[in-house]
Amino acid sequence: MKKVTVAEAAEYFGVSKEAIHNRIRRGSLEVVVDNGIKMVLLNPDKVVKLTRKPTQVTAAVQNDERYYKLIQEQNEKLQWKIEKLEGETRTLRDQKELMLINERKKIEAIYREKDEQLKNILSTLSSQFMLLQEKPSGIIDVSETLEVEIQELSSPKKESIISLKKYLKSQNYSEKKLKRIKKAFSKRVKKDKRITEINGKIYLDFTKHDYLDLL
Repeated sequence: MKKVTVAEAAEYFGVSKEAIHNRIRRGSLEVVVDNGIKMVLLNPDKVVKLTRKPTQVTAAVQNDERYYKLIQEQNEKLQWKIEKLEGETRTLRDQKELMLINERKKIEAIYREKDEQLKNILSTLSSQFMLLQEKPSGIIDVSETLEVEIQELSSPKKESIISLKKYLKSQNYSEKKLKRIKKAFSKRVKKDKRITEINGKIYLDFTKHDYLDLL
């Protein structure tokens, strides 16, 4: 037999001290008084240790732990999504910068080509005038050559410059709207600096101008 205090017995059985006192009153537990202190007699071989039921506090703590664990998992998912979005944003920014660099190179190439064509025209004119000076009696018609080369220089070869006719074909406009747009451009062709007319054809440059007021 083992002598323990009421508090120790309550801890041993996993119950409150009041429950130990009730069991003493019912006679299910034996007690002795030792030096004025009530001691509970325990027989480890016969007494079955009871399991304390979880109290409301313990249950609340467990619920809190599950809640915090859930919040932590959600935070980790959100952090992963944020990192993914940041990576996609960096990729898009890099692609945009690359596109801008390529467009700038294209524009520089266009101007270089125009400069070369202008130099060729000036060189041709210079050669023709030198021939005139060397042979004043000769008649040399340079107008046709000059016109051809100016047309080559002015002719829209790049995708950024497009004829009004070609542009309208690429759009899904109604017949009524097509007539209205053609009429609007025809009225403005002599006054609007955004519109270029070459050999009776209207050309547009969407990289430099906006034509929403006419479309």
